[in-house]
Amino acid sequence: MAQKINPGNKHQAFEALKIPSFPIFVATFVLTMMADNVEHVISYWVAFQKFKSPTLGGFAVISHWLPFLLFSVGVGALNDRFDSRRLIQIGGTLFALVSLGWGYFFVTDTLTIPWAMALLVLHGIAGVFWMTSSQVLLYDIVGVEKLASAVRLNATARYFGVLVGPGVGSLIMSTLGPSNGIFLNAALYLPLLIWLIKAPTPHRSKRLEQSSTRRVNGLTDIWQTIVAVKKIPTLGVMILLSGAASFFVGSSYQAQMPGFATDLGNIEPGFAYSMLLAADAAGALFAGITLEAGFRFTKVTPSAAMGFALAWAVALGSFAMTRNYPMALVCLFAAGFCELSFSSMNQTIVQMKAPDAIRGKVLGLFGMSSAGLRLFSGIFVGLIGSKIGIHLSMAGATTVFFVVTLGLIYLNRPQRQEQH
Repeated sequence: MAQKINPGNKHQAFEALKIPSFPIFVATFVLTMMADNVEHVISYWVAFQKFKSPTLGGFAVISHWLPFLLFSVGVGALNDRFDSRRLIQIGGTLFALVSLGWGYFFVTDTLTIPWAMALLVLHGIAGVFWMTSSQVLLYDIVGVEKLASAVRLNATARYFGVLVGPGVGSLIMSTLGPSNGIFLNAALYLPLLIWLIKAPTPHRSKRLEQSSTRRVNGLTDIWQTIVAVKKIPTLGVMILLSGAASFFVGSSYQAQMPGFATDLGNIEPGFAYSMLLAADAAGALFAGITLEAGFRFTKVTPSAAMGFALAWAVALGSFAMTRNYPMALVCLFAAGFCELSFSSMNQTIVQMKAPDAIRGKVLGLFGMSSAGLRLFSGIFVGLIGSKIGIHLSMAGATTVFFVVTLGLIYLNRPQRQEQH
């Protein structure tokens, strides 16, 4: 059965950290996220220097998100039948092998575009195994009572890994060089792989008892999961909200940040670029810490999640249209705050509402929606931006998302929920 959201329990700051194994889960998650970004920094830099190929750069984006679109539900279905720890180890092992592969080609100077593409595809597949299965393992570790706290802390950890990863990657590459740096990066996955051998999962047995007889049916799983989700309207609305955010906006504005930084004028572009990225990440980190500490403005509800989503659209739209640098920093800080708030609420509700018997498939569908659909966000901000300018395309994308979110609020209104 799906779990009910119980906002009545008194909030305790950082309560998920009181579960002995959860801090280790978060630490290995941050380390893996950081290693993921370190690999991007080193491999992208070497590949760009060697090939100067915009096509390969575009393929890197496609290969990163397409596996989430194609395989998230399938990997989720595997989690409904097998131990999530072993599936995460598959992802972590693939991550390490990809780093070792880059290292081999760097040392031997035999890297070719086809081999680079193959490594990028393997990296994307590793991401699906790791990310999708980690969301299931999160539930297996903390259960229902501390799930909201765990999701917020995990989301904050993800942003922290994204924030420090590029800096650490640049430092490693400048001090050790690309070859030694990428080999060191492969070792960063070892703590995750070792801890998962006997990581405690007190809530796993009950979930697997209900789902272990289910088979993995490929594309059929996607349709069956959608049909199951339709019977739980709030769950469907939350998955649609994450999909709309990814489809129309995603992280495409971060790829266009150099252009935004240059257009702000009177500021050295490199510094402006770094500060804009930092403002967005800092807002997210501030949200994660303050919300978890108990400084919250609302309870975890679908309406609150969609309210923060609307605010996120307004903040990003305002950033796109302003030509004032301090105001741009304020808008991005607000956008980061709102994005973490609505995305962590969204995931909490999905976790709470997902039936245990198909939890992996539902979280896979959520991953397909929230990550896989980012593949298309480049069309709205990138390709259209090349025709009308990135400022107008970004404002247009956030406006469309704002309207779609209003539609989801209409679908989620109490009268319609009662009809189901």
